[in-house]
Amino acid sequence: MTQENILNQLCQLKLTGMANAFSEQTEHPPIQDLSFNERLALLVDREALYRANRRIANLLRKAKLRQQATIEEIDYHHHRNLNKSQFSALTTCDFIRQHHNLLITGPTGCGKSWLACAIGQQACRQGLSVRYILLPRFLEELTIAHADGSYSNLLSQLLKVDLLILDDFGLAPGLIPEQRRDLFNLIEDRHQLKSTLITSQLPVKHWHD
Repeated sequence: MTQENILNQLCQLKLTGMANAFSEQTEHPPIQDLSFNERLALLVDREALYRANRRIANLLRKAKLRQQATIEEIDYHHHRNLNKSQFSALTTCDFIRQHHNLLITGPTGCGKSWLACAIGQQACRQGLSVRYILLPRFLEELTIAHADGSYSNLLSQLLKVDLLILDDFGLAPGLIPEQRRDLFNLIEDRHQLKSTLITSQLPVKHWHD
């Protein structure tokens, strides 16, 4: 079988990473001095890396994060007084695997949403599913979902997400009874099964009001 035929079959089998690595091997004669097992290992490693990167890209696309924030960019000297050791523990994403919830509170402009998105991106890097939601806008979407009959489907999708980020809780005026019920159902159904991250400029003691 010719190199061209091998490359075509790899593409037909959707082994894109392996196909790219095979093309590179044919263009670099010194690699041909390696043993068959060594060359095959390089091909398999490239395919595994390609699939991992593609999965992360898909998770980030579905997460719909508001900001392209990363944990590497966090400034621990900022006026937000962020505890480095505490936040570093959160970036392992173990709290998500253990189905714990996270609340981030603070005044406007201290970077709550940015930190939430940084955690969300880190979770995607580790293969966990994430969904970012701006809560005031989401409450409007829920009202529409009730009207067009898509509410159950929307709720079931959100229940499957490993980390649900609800940004800017309490920013909108007081919730109407239906909105309170929807929010309660969402959080209650995820309790101890999935993780929810909520950001708010309101101190937690005012959340019930």
